[in-house]
Amino acid sequence: MTAIPFWKSKSFSEMSHQEWESLCDGCGLCCLHKLEDINTGQVRLTSVACRLLHLDTIRCRNYRERKKIIPDCIALSPKNVRSYQWLPDSCAYKLLDSGAPLPDWHYLVCGDRERVHQIGISVKGRVISEDETSDPEDHLWPEQP
Repeated sequence: MTAIPFWKSKSFSEMSHQEWESLCDGCGLCCLHKLEDINTGQVRLTSVACRLLHLDTIRCRNYRERKKIIPDCIALSPKNVRSYQWLPDSCAYKLLDSGAPLPDWHYLVCGDRERVHQIGISVKGRVISEDETSDPEDHLWPEQP
């Protein structure tokens, strides 16, 4: 008999910190600069990544200390995941919160952390570092997730 995967059997609040963190598919969209329209509240992603995002691996260069280095870094939690309306429809946190299953390409399902990059879900090869521009408004993400 096969055990039921934790993401199918536990609520967010029942997950361990390690289980919660493992839901991240590594797409890198959280690490992009965002612009909010002050009149409408609409949030637009840019193709400008945080300076801590390693553009080859799409992993944070200092995940453990990121909030100290970048105070406004996004830190998703079971309590705030719904407040980030700009999360892509492919985001595991958003999917599970709405009762949807993880997609077949998610590494927890397929076992391959590179799959998210291979099928073009991630920002790999499509972004620049914030060190390369002075104005993120010049780099709006072409399509919103």
